[in-house]
Amino acid sequence: MNEKRTTRISKYLARHLRHDPARIGLSLDAQGWADTGELLAAAAAHNFRFTREELEEVVARNDKKRYAFSEDGLRIRANQGHTVPVELDLPPLAPPAVLFHGTVARTLGAIRTEGLLPMARHAVHLSQDRETATRVGARRGRAVVLTVASGFMHTEGHVFRRSENGVWLAEAVPPRYLTFPD
Repeated sequence: MNEKRTTRISKYLARHLRHDPARIGLSLDAQGWADTGELLAAAAAHNFRFTREELEEVVARNDKKRYAFSEDGLRIRANQGHTVPVELDLPPLAPPAVLFHGTVARTLGAIRTEGLLPMARHAVHLSQDRETATRVGARRGRAVVLTVASGFMHTEGHVFRRSENGVWLAEAVPPRYLTFPD
C-alpha cells in the first residue's frame, strides 16, 4: 500500500475512532472499542472502502501507534486523543522525573497563565523525549518544547497514565510545573 493511501486511512480512523464515530453510524463501547467488521462496513457504506488487510497494515505501520486491535482482533480503538467520551482504563503510573510537551509560540501566553489544558481532548498529551515533543509541536508551525516537572507533580498528587503507545496523559499541567525555553 502506498504512503498516500496509508495516510488517508489513518486520518479516517482518527476522525471516526477518536472524534466522530456517529458520523458513519459507528458505535464505540465505554472503553473506545469498535467492532472491526462494523468499522469496515460503515466506511464502505460511506464510500470509503478499505480492506481488513489494509486496516491491519495501517495499525502495524503507524509510527505513533495510534490504534490497537483487541487480542482477538475483533475490535479496534484509538489509543488516546479522543474527544468523545471514553474510559481507556489506563492505570495510574508514576511518570519519569521530566516529560515534554510540544506546542507553538502563539499558545505560550495562555499556557503561562493557565498551564496545559486538555482542550477538547480528555487529557493533556506529554512525550517522554524532546524529539517526539518537537515533532508534535511542529504539526502547527515552528515547535516550542516545554519541560514538565512530572515527577514533582506526581509527588504532589497529580495522576499520570500512559497509553498503550507510550504517550503520557495528565488531566492538566499547572504553570508552576512548566519550564519555558528562553
